Amino acid sequence: MADPKVSGVQIPPAIAPAVRPQGTPVQIPPTGTGSFRDVLRTAQPPASHQPLKFSAHAQQRLQSRNINLSQDDLAKMNAMADKAAAKGAKQSLFMMRDTAMVVSITNRTVITAVDQQSMKENVFTNIDSAAIID
Repeated sequence: MADPKVSGVQIPPAIAPAVRPQGTPVQIPPTGTGSFRDVLRTAQPPASHQPLKFSAHAQQRLQSRNINLSQDDLAKMNAMADKAAAKGAKQSLFMMRDTAMVVSITNRTVITAVDQQSMKENVFTNIDSAAIID
């Protein structure tokens, strides 16, 4: 095989690109950090592994309306947020006993909380799903 030429200039064999048959994939050796997918997985944990947070507004509403949530309630809410995320929900209304909460599934944040008395004649907007938690 003759040495490749570019515009009449001879390229030394050490610099000339290796010829590989058409349709053969290029093999890129790993750099020791794992695959690109592995790097993305470790860079930020999936939303389903992050606990729900409460916005300042939600914390004020819980306190002013005397709504108390137990550790069991929080565990149920986190599990329901995981289910909602798996179904593609972005903003969900969680109904738990006599409390309604608007939850950003995307941000894993409780946005607001409403007690039964405040729920009357109330309209919840900007939600794409609803979940009832025992």
